[in-house]
Amino acid sequence: QVQLVESGGGLVQAGGSLRLSCAASGRTLSSSAMGWFRQAPGMGREVLSAISGNGTTYYADSVKGRFTISRDNAKNTMYLQMDSLKPEDTAVSRCAVARGANTPAHILGVTQPWWGQGAQVTVSS
Repeated sequence: QVQLVESGGGLVQAGGSLRLSCAASGRTLSSSAMGWFRQAPGMGREVLSAISGNGTTYYADSVKGRFTISRDNAKNTMYLQMDSLKPEDTAVSRCAVARGANTPAHILGVTQPWWGQGAQVTVSS
């Protein structure tokens, strides 16, 4: 059993920044890929960014240069620093962790990961 809790969402003006955190409990996840997914109103889920256990990262084209993913394995926590936010970034952002070990970051979304409850990110124009 793994529990994931997101924090750091909120309301920000366009051009501003937010930092999301995903704290995991239940087991050590140092070898597990982790990532962030976004569900915007009327749209399907998309991966924003992911990071493997060894630190290899993946970014969606829409967030490259604006978002930075990182992890602190000692704290079982993952972060997403979001800069230069746009109204199009408004969505529920969900944390995910691969159930298995050593999953490449770029395929996290198709591995049936554990999911957090989601954090609302709202960007005003």
